[in-house]
Amino acid sequence: MGQKRILLIVAGGIAAYKSLELVRLLKRQGLAVRAVMTKSANEFVTPLSMGVMTEDQVYGDMFDLKDEREIGHIQLSRQADLVVICPATANILAKMASGIADDLATTVLLATDKPVLAVPAMNVRMWNHPATQRNLAQLRKDGVTIMAPDEGAMACGEYGPGRLPEPPVIAEHICAMLRHDFDSTLTAGRAPTTKSAAASLSAQPDFADISHRPLYGRHVLVTAGPTHEAIDPVRYIANRSSGKQGFAIAQAAAELGATVTLVAGPVQLETPPGVIRIDVESARDMLAAVENSLPADVAIMVAAVADWRAADVPDQKIKKDGQGVPPLALTENPDILATLGQHAQRPGLLIGFAAETEKVVEHAQAKLGKKGCDWIVANDVSGDVMGGTNNAVHIVTRDGVESWGDAPKEAIARKLMEKIAHALGQG
Repeated sequence: MGQKRILLIVAGGIAAYKSLELVRLLKRQGLAVRAVMTKSANEFVTPLSMGVMTEDQVYGDMFDLKDEREIGHIQLSRQADLVVICPATANILAKMASGIADDLATTVLLATDKPVLAVPAMNVRMWNHPATQRNLAQLRKDGVTIMAPDEGAMACGEYGPGRLPEPPVIAEHICAMLRHDFDSTLTAGRAPTTKSAAASLSAQPDFADISHRPLYGRHVLVTAGPTHEAIDPVRYIANRSSGKQGFAIAQAAAELGATVTLVAGPVQLETPPGVIRIDVESARDMLAAVENSLPADVAIMVAAVADWRAADVPDQKIKKDGQGVPPLALTENPDILATLGQHAQRPGLLIGFAAETEKVVEHAQAKLGKKGCDWIVANDVSGDVMGGTNNAVHIVTRDGVESWGDAPKEAIARKLMEKIAHALGQG
């Protein structure tokens, strides 16, 4: 395969200076980078500096006829494998959400047919403002991946969410989206040459020391929600899974520093911040998405996949004809968990879920051996667990059973991810 290409759009925020380091890291990972800078970005980073780092021309003028004739905003927007906005200010996010194209950067974003990653950076009050949160929600619905900002002290003196993540974290996220192997040894910064430089670096989070993000550098693959198996164009077989537990697990994994891929069945849930989401419908769609997302350090198969599907699906709706109930022939769906258990790229830690209505632990123990996985998280769904806010689970391993009492699904998710981090030796 050829060299992966990134189109980096730099908007005008104080964090724009970090875009130079990001380019350096991406180039060291073997990626090609071309940059577009907004007019306000030029107040923080010069096009000359950016051009030196990218080893390419830097674009910014929508009405540069020479550029428009040779490349054009359409070609520029589609010659990359991934479009990254870093930093993504509140202003450019608002323009993106509204479809405004009033300069080269926003025109490129409106014209692109490639995946888009936005890395927000702004004041905490701007981040928390309802208008910004509405814009982020709209962008997620439009298919834009939003990387969660860091929380910490800001240049304005305030503290909270809104800090741009450090360049190594962003670089790893980009590599994950491109399915490009990430070499963490290439992200080490240069040693400071003066005492003042050393003091400046020590005041910043040390991303070489990842104890505060125990899953940093790990790829966690999660499935969530139901699958819909078509009977005809308007009917399907499904179950009552809401996807809430799987989405909570994906969010907890991202909060602990993991690169997270979430394969989601048909659910009406917001994508957790910093999570790469792939929407699917059927069990076969989900299996394909899971296999395409490998390799992974951890796979947590939370989705309640339909066991069966219709053997034959007509092109037209099945009509009542007065002849009684039509027969429905079923065939078995692929077993995603069992497939991963014997896969050539089997995740190092493979975890399945078992939704049971009786003999919960006994059925889970049988499933553990049958599926070839490492853990089974079993729960009793005879009540209101499916679609509810709470859960109570049993963690079944070959070493025994650990039972967790009723708690919010977010708390279960966090506890599970901490257990996983400990099992990986980084807790």
